[in-house]
Amino acid sequence: MTTTPVRLMTADEVFRMPDDGKRYELVEGRLEEVTPASPMSSAVAVAIAALLYAFVRPRKLGVVGGADWGVKLFGDPDTVRAPDVCFVRADRLPNGKVPRRFQDGVPDLVVEVLSPTDRYRRTQRKVREYLAAGARLVWVIDPDERSAVVYQADGSVSEYEAGGLLDGGDVLPGFTLNLAEIWVDAEQ
Repeated sequence: MTTTPVRLMTADEVFRMPDDGKRYELVEGRLEEVTPASPMSSAVAVAIAALLYAFVRPRKLGVVGGADWGVKLFGDPDTVRAPDVCFVRADRLPNGKVPRRFQDGVPDLVVEVLSPTDRYRRTQRKVREYLAAGARLVWVIDPDERSAVVYQADGSVSEYEAGGLLDGGDVLPGFTLNLAEIWVDAEQ
């Protein structure tokens, strides 16, 4: 029995795909449909993005993006991820402008907010990819457990409970995220 080789896609091909109402990521050239976030996860992601934006914008530190922000982490074969929230320093934006196509290279800060459908292994793979591509800080937020895990480029990992304070470190000096401010109540 022979198998037909899988045709790998490029980031440019994914960018040019017609909008079919679905979200995708490209993993080593293979297109993967991304399940929409739960309402609670989405609300938490928006809360984080709003707090980051309120800190970043007046200081002209860079730009904060949401779950539609495609980031090309690797090429040949291409991997394009869409973090729930991200921050890119102004000096890393091409010509100081937000790119029109997928960003080439990882943001400085990546935030993944877990949904009930997210799997541990898949999330850990994404964290490893972000760090391998050069992210300096990755926050994985779990709304169900009201907790966070922070991964730093130096390999250190820290865990935080419901009322913990996440620090922007050298990525966003002076920024702290009080986890108590982002939690939303959900029906049981």
